[in-house]
Amino acid sequence: MRSHQTHSSSAVSFIFFLFLLFSPFSFSTSKLEPVKRNPKRKQSVSAILIFGDSTVDPGNNNYINTIFKSDFPPYGLDFKNKIPTGRFCNGRLATDFIASYLGVKENVPPYLDPNLGVNELITGVSFASAGSGYDPLTPTITNVLDIPTQLEYFKEYKRKLESKMGKERMKKHIEEALFVVSAGTNDFVISYFIVPIRRKTFTIEAYQQFVISNLKQFIQGLWKEGARKILVAGLPPIGCLPIVITLFSGEALTNRCCIDRFSAVATNYNYLLQKELGLMQMSLAGSIILYLDVYNSLYEIIHDYNKFGFEEVSSGCCGSGYLETSFLCNPKSYVCPNTSAYVFFDSIHPSEKTYFNVFKSQRRIYDSIVEL
Repeated sequence: MRSHQTHSSSAVSFIFFLFLLFSPFSFSTSKLEPVKRNPKRKQSVSAILIFGDSTVDPGNNNYINTIFKSDFPPYGLDFKNKIPTGRFCNGRLATDFIASYLGVKENVPPYLDPNLGVNELITGVSFASAGSGYDPLTPTITNVLDIPTQLEYFKEYKRKLESKMGKERMKKHIEEALFVVSAGTNDFVISYFIVPIRRKTFTIEAYQQFVISNLKQFIQGLWKEGARKILVAGLPPIGCLPIVITLFSGEALTNRCCIDRFSAVATNYNYLLQKELGLMQMSLAGSIILYLDVYNSLYEIIHDYNKFGFEEVSSGCCGSGYLETSFLCNPKSYVCPNTSAYVFFDSIHPSEKTYFNVFKSQRRIYDSIVEL
């Protein structure tokens, strides 16, 4: 088992960078209707297994040596019992809603939680780590779990299951599990646009291909370990993230519109990704690899926000909403009085209500993959 590498100098540098960046500058519980699949429809998912970044990390970073955590208020404000679980959200993530919808479990726990029981392991966990990405540079910036390490933890997970149910049952269990992969935003926002290292060696087109190449290698690794039903999320409209607007608009206080040139990068990447996923499905025997269109789901919410019951789309609920995330969104931060009115909870991450709406928009994908 490969040990998690520390990059203390990188972490210190990132803290220093953040503080330089920030130097210029009655709660409400969400009520979201439960969504369940028709119990009469075919059910063929044994577990849900998740990999990626903060969009799908329910708290693995709580158990590693990183500054990039969210296991403190106001995170978790609308979660059950107001517990800050380590999710970068006021409540549940889209993957929690997926698991509940499929009848696997209500909430997906982090794999690194030492208190997980056998049943929790069997029905599924998340190996994701907030701050991670497909680019090997990205997780070193905040000292989090890289994608290859997440794959190694999955191999360890398989060994644990084999000891409980035997090799053949474990193999079938993995084949019937739903795998969800969600990452990439940190690669483009942090490793390419904010930190200039990658821009010195890659054009944006070459970097898109580099990121997708690393993603393909990871998917191939999952397939070799028995994964057959795989959902891969594309990038969101990154030009609409509050932190991107703040850092790159030039008029952050007066003009908080989405920045099209950044979102265009995501659009082009998603186009390439969809083509590659189709080719991979043809080349990896027995696989079902489907694309999750996060971009258009979130874009519609942002540009037609009144339809979805939102009021604020360009800033987060926590603090000023312009820059705060992780330790800068903390118990001393101002929190908006109605989290359900905000598309984003902090300057990067969607609110629970947004995740719920994104989840609902993709239900036909979940149905199709579990019924094949």
